[in-house]
Amino acid sequence: MKAKTLIARAAVATLMLAGAMHSAMADQLDDIKKAGVVRVAIAMGTPLFSYADENLKPAGSDVDTAAALAKDLGVKLELVQITNAARIPTLQAKRADLVIADLSITPERAKVVDFSVPYAVITIIVGGVKTIKVKDYADLDGKTIGLTRATVNDTLTTQQAKGAQIQRYEDDATLITSMVTGQIDVFSSTPSNLQEMQHRAPQRNIEMKFEQKNFDLGIAMNKDQPRLKDWVNNWVSTNMKSGNLNTIYKKYHGRDLPDTVRKGA
Repeated sequence: MKAKTLIARAAVATLMLAGAMHSAMADQLDDIKKAGVVRVAIAMGTPLFSYADENLKPAGSDVDTAAALAKDLGVKLELVQITNAARIPTLQAKRADLVIADLSITPERAKVVDFSVPYAVITIIVGGVKTIKVKDYADLDGKTIGLTRATVNDTLTTQQAKGAQIQRYEDDATLITSMVTGQIDVFSSTPSNLQEMQHRAPQRNIEMKFEQKNFDLGIAMNKDQPRLKDWVNNWVSTNMKSGNLNTIYKKYHGRDLPDTVRKGA
């Protein structure tokens, strides 16, 4: 009888502990409000999305989006500056509450983190110096192409350009520098990074070769945070319908968000 009682009590205790742990995990929204601070990871060195301005202050569409979110949440914003490759690891290590860092929504990433509904988009292109003829993936055979590690361009180019030699960099800033200084002649990145390369090295005659794909961007958070996810989704939808997120995007990128994103809200 005693053994059965002990087993029953142990089972109840285990269930209570599991329930408490689940409740703690589900209360991150309350934790953020109680702390009065939301920690948002941004990938610095990504032109137009997040970069250092002339005063060495963080700027860009992702920075403005994070600031607007924190204001509406009624808390202070703490920016956690990271590289592209550290976006998901930073979230998993709980060094940030949210990631707003031009992070594309993909099935692979969705297995380990949760995403909000799309708040913006990113276009992936292949670019290079004018003297090199590249019209499609087949033309990359035998060529070295630079890109930023742990990005959708990395995944997409690796899948589609199997005959290419891929040179991976830790962040966009290093990729841009490598292209500007002639260490590489072809790259996979974004139109904004192409513009930065053209601005810094006009003598290289760098141009877009072809568009690879458009990806929806989501605000990422750890799984098992239903209240936080609901709040973020509602915030994105509200600010998409009001036009606020489109205004932020257009301010930096010079174009409206696609109808699929604006009307999808």
